[in-house]
Amino acid sequence: MNSKTALALLIAALAYTVAQAHETPSDRFFVSFPHTERINELLHSHDLDVTGVDHKKNQIEALVTQKELDLLIEAKADLAFTVPQSVLRGPDPEYMNPQKIEARLIEYAQTYPQLVQLKKIGESLEKRPIWAVKISDNVGTHEKDEPTVFYNSMHHAREIMTPEVSMDIIDYLVTRYNSDEQVRRWVDETEVWVVPMFNVDGNNYVWTKDSMWRKNMRGGHGVDLNRNYPTNWNACNGSSGSTWSQTYRGPAAASEPETLVMMNFVKEIRPVFSISYHAYSEMVLYPYGCRPHRAQTAEVVEGIGREMGRLLKYSTGTPWELLYNADGGDIDWLYQEMQVIPYVIEVNSSSHGGFHPDYAKWRDVTVEKNRAGWQLLLDRALSSGIRGVTEASEIEVKDSKGKSIQTYRVNPDGTYHLVLLSGDYELVYRQSARVLDTRAVKVQKDLIKM
Repeated sequence: MNSKTALALLIAALAYTVAQAHETPSDRFFVSFPHTERINELLHSHDLDVTGVDHKKNQIEALVTQKELDLLIEAKADLAFTVPQSVLRGPDPEYMNPQKIEARLIEYAQTYPQLVQLKKIGESLEKRPIWAVKISDNVGTHEKDEPTVFYNSMHHAREIMTPEVSMDIIDYLVTRYNSDEQVRRWVDETEVWVVPMFNVDGNNYVWTKDSMWRKNMRGGHGVDLNRNYPTNWNACNGSSGSTWSQTYRGPAAASEPETLVMMNFVKEIRPVFSISYHAYSEMVLYPYGCRPHRAQTAEVVEGIGREMGRLLKYSTGTPWELLYNADGGDIDWLYQEMQVIPYVIEVNSSSHGGFHPDYAKWRDVTVEKNRAGWQLLLDRALSSGIRGVTEASEIEVKDSKGKSIQTYRVNPDGTYHLVLLSGDYELVYRQSARVLDTRAVKVQKDLIKM
């Protein structure tokens, strides 16, 4: 038997195995490659579905059709078949669909009315509600002196573990409020907002039609919501203009109702930090998505990201460092336009089941592991930095040598929150070009309120 015949028989056997195991169409195969620049370019140039990376093995993984598999063989890509059945079988029924999420959120609001506010922040393309939960001691009041920390899950429909992490944030805070001193401090001194399931239409489709669906439901082909934000939209070949692509960016920036819901909500709550949960690859990502750009306040943004990665034992970096260029992502818009310090956390790996881990084996392990990440941001929101209210429109921050390190645009309600390292700073408060005030401030461990 020659190698070509053997490969054809292997492909047929894999197709049969996949078809017998789950509802995913039988012409899809999981394959892996060495994570090289050539492979990145090959996968991207053909708009293939890159599902994740394994940095420990230096592998990149993709879900491909029979036609795409033939193309890769022709291109002499150094590929290997990996068909983890737990990835391909579809979602474990123990995970929560949109209806279960909604019911659970209503239950939290009814059980803990003094701590939980449930808010419909908008609707999806198919008119499903998108829900957010606020957790705070004075939950019905916006307390301007308290920083807001924001968590969301499921920009991508097939990433079913991610709502479990967000729901665990809610559960952890409300059930421990009366017994855990640290939890009480977080809830009393911050405002926590959680959107556990953002792409509700796409997730409904995962449960009813296609377990590997990623996008929203625009036109039957879908738009990748995490390539649809205005900042750097279609800027660096980090998304696709083809409707069938998994990274289709949409016909225009912020074309999707879900994207607009998220943008309007963030403009309303003005968080200091955010985490957007994704799956899979065990990574902590921070701005920017396009090579070679980095955050202006990289020392702070990347330092916190690295600490989060150390706690989680996840790889850390920008998307272009760890994966590939990614334009139109939420972290770029959050950082550049809204001055949020944002992170993407990719939970789990293909060895854990990829998009569809076994619930009994991996659910609790994953949410417990990820507590260290979201809790770090609550601690950081209450530590070194400066928060206040001012009539100025912007604040220039200079370091101890007089070097300008940041110009912060004050929020419409007059609030500002500067996340800084310990040290001596000069703050220059301006209204247009006019200097209103100049202050010398020593930042130490605790948050300074001015």
